[in-house]
Amino acid sequence: MKIDFSQEFLKKGYEIEKQLARKAGRRTLLAKDLQSQELVVIKLLAFSNDFSWEDLKLFEREAQTLQTLEHPAIPRYIDYFELDTKTGKTYALVQSYIEGKSLEEILEEKGKFTESEIKNIAKSLLEILIYLHRRQPPLIHRDIKPSNIIVAERPYLVDFGSVQTLASKGGQTITVVGTYGYMPPEQFGGRCVEASDLYSLGATLIFLITGLHPTELPQKDLQIQFRQTANFSEEFADWLEWMTEPSLSQRYKSTQEAIKALENPVLRTRDITLSQQKPKKPLLSEIKLYKGIDDLEIVIPPKGIGVPHIALISFLAPLGIGWYFSGFGSPSILIQIISILFILCTACFALFKRTKLKINRNRISVVYELFGFDWQFYSHKFKNDKYKVEFLYSNLVEVGAKPELFISIGSKDINLHKYGDFNSEELGWLAQEISDYLEIPIKRF
Repeated sequence: MKIDFSQEFLKKGYEIEKQLARKAGRRTLLAKDLQSQELVVIKLLAFSNDFSWEDLKLFEREAQTLQTLEHPAIPRYIDYFELDTKTGKTYALVQSYIEGKSLEEILEEKGKFTESEIKNIAKSLLEILIYLHRRQPPLIHRDIKPSNIIVAERPYLVDFGSVQTLASKGGQTITVVGTYGYMPPEQFGGRCVEASDLYSLGATLIFLITGLHPTELPQKDLQIQFRQTANFSEEFADWLEWMTEPSLSQRYKSTQEAIKALENPVLRTRDITLSQQKPKKPLLSEIKLYKGIDDLEIVIPPKGIGVPHIALISFLAPLGIGWYFSGFGSPSILIQIISILFILCTACFALFKRTKLKINRNRISVVYELFGFDWQFYSHKFKNDKYKVEFLYSNLVEVGAKPELFISIGSKDINLHKYGDFNSEELGWLAQEISDYLEIPIKRF
């Protein structure tokens, strides 16, 4: 495509500004609509040595699809026409211009995205997919990836050249299109359903949070293994894993189900036998688990007011309110103030203090957090000692005894029960997560 189309486009009412992209038989141009004076994008498809009728079929389908769509986060269809050149026909699709950068470009400039940023992007894109999937028949994009998501005032989904409608025959398609690494397994076989777009979106989000293309990450049974490459919450990791399940039967069935699970995390379940199942986070547990490349962080919620706190408050309350003590008289104002402060501090620590247990391969630390302020309570650095994870089950000891989980480094032991109230399911889950992270076996008693 070496021909200058400037004059041809002027006849059609468009003035070429510059070329945005080019590959064999295709060009993408930035132009000005002389009637509206707005910038537009013109996508060109020309006859060339590697031209195929399938290319034209997909190109025309994109034009037809855009004509039917009206969504603020999808490019607007403007025009479609043909040009006759010395080398043959060239087809042109004109659509609205979105001034922004793709997620791929943004990641290259600023680095990995935060969990909060990714969740916002995910919600925006899921809302676009809800619009597409609710159409009759549903529209499946089939090529969601970082370069096809443009961020301006909001994320936009572009490039509908691979879109497919789900008509009869069980929602099957006959053309295999998409991008390797972002395509779900069923798409390689020519099948595509709503959940196929969810897989592609999940793989895209994994790329944003890890900075690695899905093909650069290891796989196990076709499942992308991303948990060790970034720092994110256990709930969000579960959600991403559910989005990118290789098996359709294990993946979210619909976009509505996926966005509901993102906003209200639930326990992830799998259709596998109990003997194969690793302990999962209990449904009602308030413990948070964050996995990063450099460390593992367990956030333990406040223990609440217990017997020691009640005893202390009961002792200090009379002093705080100025009760008369036989033989001693009434307490001074200073003692009253100090007593009240102690009561308030005790209540705040019991009700609001969180504990962060941070583990990496050469240090273990205990950090307290209260009202956004952190202070380190304990830290042990070691060189030669190795971790041991010891899990004492309640059903293996005397009746009424609580389960316990010890993390040991040499002669140093940390009993998690010192920092929170756990049930056996929570401790079993934490023991397994720590064991997997440090790659050491669990010693069970």
